[in-house]
Amino acid sequence: MEWYTYTISELLNLAFRWFHIIAGISWIGQTYLFNWMERTLPLEVDADAGDNVSGQLWMVHGGGFYLVEKQTKPKVMPRTLHWFKWESALTFLSGFFLLIIVYYMGGLMLEPDSEMSELTASLIGISVLVLGFGFYRLLWSSPLGKNEYVGSTISFLLIIGLFLGMDQIFSSRAAMFHIGALFGTIMAANVWMIILPAQRKMITAVENDQQPDMLLGAKAKNCSKHNTYMSIPVIFIMISSHFPVTTYGNTDNWLMLGIFILIGWAAAKWMRG
Repeated sequence: MEWYTYTISELLNLAFRWFHIIAGISWIGQTYLFNWMERTLPLEVDADAGDNVSGQLWMVHGGGFYLVEKQTKPKVMPRTLHWFKWESALTFLSGFFLLIIVYYMGGLMLEPDSEMSELTASLIGISVLVLGFGFYRLLWSSPLGKNEYVGSTISFLLIIGLFLGMDQIFSSRAAMFHIGALFGTIMAANVWMIILPAQRKMITAVENDQQPDMLLGAKAKNCSKHNTYMSIPVIFIMISSHFPVTTYGNTDNWLMLGIFILIGWAAAKWMRG
């Protein structure tokens, strides 16, 4: 019976990991592509494109040539409009189930000598995800967030501080993975609570023959950019369990986390173009 239970748990772990990675590749790949296009489209606008066109881009890939055009307001609302939204939801949900299976139910949340209950640790972990997104929105909606470098510096210090705090009550592995889970939660919440509502309002304006509020587009674009910067540190944290001595399993684990977050941000900036 114990063998059977272990096998089921292992299969669920494997299945959710596989699905999580597939969904994540789809979501993050699209995010990077659109962020790259946002930077590239305005650089290549034909002279006869018209005032409504704010960007154009010719690309070649596999099956042929592709022309992408960014319009401030579409002349005609298309019959089919692709949203690219379910990839983020599936990535988050599969990741959250993994968090439950591996940590909240897998016995990895606490050190063996901890007196805290697994339930208490799990509730604290979930609270970190919820409150973390709240602090993120407060920071980047405040005057401090208007300056990207100030906001990024404060965010970095808060992340390291949060990790050090969780490392005192959770196992070091769980503390590091909750930083990754927090990034993933913020990324998914950005899509469903900021980006999609902004897109819906812009679509409604077009349907009512009104000019869309471009401030909504700028807000959504900024959240999408944040998602690209969080994605690479998330991948580092995902693979850190294979290198415990180098990552979370030493006294300088906070320093290693900080270094790889900064490397991830630099890599994201380079990949965005």
